[in-house]
Amino acid sequence: MAEVVARIGGNQPGRELHALAPVPVPEVREDKAAASPEKPEPAADNRRALRLTLEEVPHPAYMVNYNFELTWYNDAARENILSDLAALPAHSEARNLFLLLFPPGSETASGFRSELLRVHLALAKNRLSKGSVLGLLYGLDRAALALADRLYDESVVTSEKKPILDFSVELDELGGVSKNWRVFAQFFREGIFIVYIPTQQYNATLLEFLSQRDVVIRDLMRKRLPVLTPLAVLVADLQNSVKICSELPPEEYFDLINEIWTSMGPIFRKYYGTYGKHVGDGMVYYFFPQPDSDYIFNALACAQELKSEIRKISKKWQLRKNWLNELYLNTGLHEGQEWLGTFQTATSVEFAVLGDTINHASRLSEFARFGTIWATKNLLSKLEHEKRATVDFGITRKGGDGQEHFVASSYSQLGSMVDLSAERHEKLRDIAMLPITEIRSVKLGT
Repeated sequence: MAEVVARIGGNQPGRELHALAPVPVPEVREDKAAASPEKPEPAADNRRALRLTLEEVPHPAYMVNYNFELTWYNDAARENILSDLAALPAHSEARNLFLLLFPPGSETASGFRSELLRVHLALAKNRLSKGSVLGLLYGLDRAALALADRLYDESVVTSEKKPILDFSVELDELGGVSKNWRVFAQFFREGIFIVYIPTQQYNATLLEFLSQRDVVIRDLMRKRLPVLTPLAVLVADLQNSVKICSELPPEEYFDLINEIWTSMGPIFRKYYGTYGKHVGDGMVYYFFPQPDSDYIFNALACAQELKSEIRKISKKWQLRKNWLNELYLNTGLHEGQEWLGTFQTATSVEFAVLGDTINHASRLSEFARFGTIWATKNLLSKLEHEKRATVDFGITRKGGDGQEHFVASSYSQLGSMVDLSAERHEKLRDIAMLPITEIRSVKLGT
């Protein structure tokens, strides 16, 4: 983010969207007088007192996720861009920024709204196909859709992905200060932070704040309001972790667990998994609707790749320790519509989901054994027929001959598969009636 400081002061605004290139970053000072050799630097305490917080950003600023759903905005954005939005809607679908930019009765041909649409289509085009972007505009009237179709084709895509984009726009209705605005878009895993700064109003204090990338995203996550959203939940636990822990020296056990999570992090990122928490050797991840992929299929594909990865790690540690232990990651998958929010401490922000979805996924993980993946009928039913055909799933049953037979594409209530009267299955009683199935494999695209 420090590149912003160099860019914003030196370049004349252009019409094209472009990525910030690495440039030497000058020292940021509060004003020209402070930079003069005749006057001393402000005391460190004074400089700290001048630093901004997110609430004090004086210009329109807001954040969207990659579905372009609004997750945070300040008062300047509400007054000048969001038509005095009274409050952030509770449901994720109602937070669609394009619908908020074109509320019912708004003038589609307005130059102001057209330019705002151009800004966001340009940001979307850097990641999404035209079909995916236009899918986000479902609900707009025909004139707005036609305008979006044209503006998408006119938008410029950067040749390489950058965490920061900056460009200029003319917005004569924004703020009543200037027609020329500089727009900065900062890309995080959690979404895109967008801020509008008048071209002639450079603010060293604001730029110093923006240069602190970690501070910006942490503040944004703290301000994020709960939202009711569809999601899939993946819960996975390492089988026999107590036994494994007892057999390894402490440093080696921590080496093993860290290797597991380090190896699996890229897999979660590949399938847009959002970190929930790690509890000892267990993990929770959330999968949310994506504009360019199926979040249910993402959860299934992710679970299968995790299963393959743990096999590799298991073989590696068998050679390292010359032992016979097999490492198994037992996985449960469920879907639902739940409240997503954050739990916060002084030093961290953690995503959390309230409701039965995570509890059911956790119980399925406890039910799973020897590295199996279990999912609910609800989750599989949300897949389109084409994608469901790529998933090998079913139930193993005992036939009349006493032999076990795998029945493909079938489900069973959990309560008919285990003896729930046994004390060790006590936690499974609350999902006894839940139809579930074992995921044997998922055919992934090449």
